[in-house]
Amino acid sequence: MVDVPKITSMEIIPIAGYDSPLLTLSGCHYPYFTRNVVILKDSTGNRGIAEIHGGDVIQAELESYKPYVIGSDICDYRKVINKLKKLQKNVDKGKGIQQLDISNLKYVVHAEAAVECAMLDLYGKFLNKPMCDLIGMGKQRDKVEFLGYLFYIADRDKFDLPYIHDENANDKWSQVRRQETLTSEGIVKQAKVLHEKYGFRCFKLKGGVLSGKEEMETIKALHEAFPESRLNIDPNGAWSLNEAIELTKKYGDLLTYVEDPCGPENGFSGREILSYYKNETHKAVATNMATVSWKQMYPTLLMKSVDIVLADPHFWGIEGSLRVADILNEWNLVWGSHSNNHFDITLALYAQTAAAAPGNITPVDTHFIWQDGQQLCDDAFEIKNGCIEIPNKPGLGININDEKLAKAHALYEKLKFHERNDTIAMQYLIKDWKFDSKKPTLCR
Repeated sequence: MVDVPKITSMEIIPIAGYDSPLLTLSGCHYPYFTRNVVILKDSTGNRGIAEIHGGDVIQAELESYKPYVIGSDICDYRKVINKLKKLQKNVDKGKGIQQLDISNLKYVVHAEAAVECAMLDLYGKFLNKPMCDLIGMGKQRDKVEFLGYLFYIADRDKFDLPYIHDENANDKWSQVRRQETLTSEGIVKQAKVLHEKYGFRCFKLKGGVLSGKEEMETIKALHEAFPESRLNIDPNGAWSLNEAIELTKKYGDLLTYVEDPCGPENGFSGREILSYYKNETHKAVATNMATVSWKQMYPTLLMKSVDIVLADPHFWGIEGSLRVADILNEWNLVWGSHSNNHFDITLALYAQTAAAAPGNITPVDTHFIWQDGQQLCDDAFEIKNGCIEIPNKPGLGININDEKLAKAHALYEKLKFHERNDTIAMQYLIKDWKFDSKKPTLCR
């Protein structure tokens, strides 16, 4: 009988990476973003890795898990995760991120998902099987399509903040992703460079920055430049119900789907408002705001509020995300995944999870193109022709470089604060700027 390896140690390493002044409804990205890396070591000497959102709250929660993880059989990941769920202190208060209140993000992220990922990485190495073969109903596809995420960008020279200057004269993308971009022409340029570098055939514009009309004019320009591409926009619920209906009636044919076009208003939840929106427009709707938990899933499906649930495995857990995919498949709906600023460990997790998602899936979100060049792994997955092919490698399929990890941790140690806060940088552009879920960032 083969002895199953046991977990002998658990490390939580907080790290930081560099970012550009990307604009969203929540404000402006700070020069740095933070993540937590989890490394589990087993009795054979193998290491399982994971990456999840940053911040002191999530780090502390991960630290509290150690007594329940160390000593466990690597194949008992379900049993371990069930224990950790009962320990959760940062429980979603029901608001989730319906109004994109970034301070609520720590209530939506499930820290135990990092333990789940690292244990599955070890399990895959033990069985010599890719992670996607071991989760859900097993691998459903050999490659996963990703989308090109387009952002409006502020002028970094208007900030007294250390935004990265890493332009490479031989790489158009390294130049474009650091330039001020506030026009349709600039966004189309982004898309062209992304198409050339990564082969994307699907694009998403992060809205909630300019007026809805200006942003939909940008979608029109993208359609003219890429008439065969799938296009969608995500204003994070910044538009009112009436504005969303009006804009969709004028420009709706240009969109494959629209993500969270409107949110809570007049006492109604985002799920109710999206239901009204769908009744009026018959437009496909995606969400990563109105539905981020099982309790929210029930009324969402009951009211037929959305067609696509972007079930980020960091919000739902890996197996939870795939249970969402299974339900959506049975109801002829669509699965996808939300993303946030992340490194290449999360990129591999998104690819492995999407490879195991049954049914129809939409191209997966990723911010990684904005962090490309900051890989923690020497064998990081690559996006080619808009897709990631799942390698025939055990577990997550990548191995962490300790020197790169130490460098990212050293950067983290220099930071004054570790939580996500898009208001700080935004106030350099607009004095006393404050988040308002119904006012696009620059419409003040």
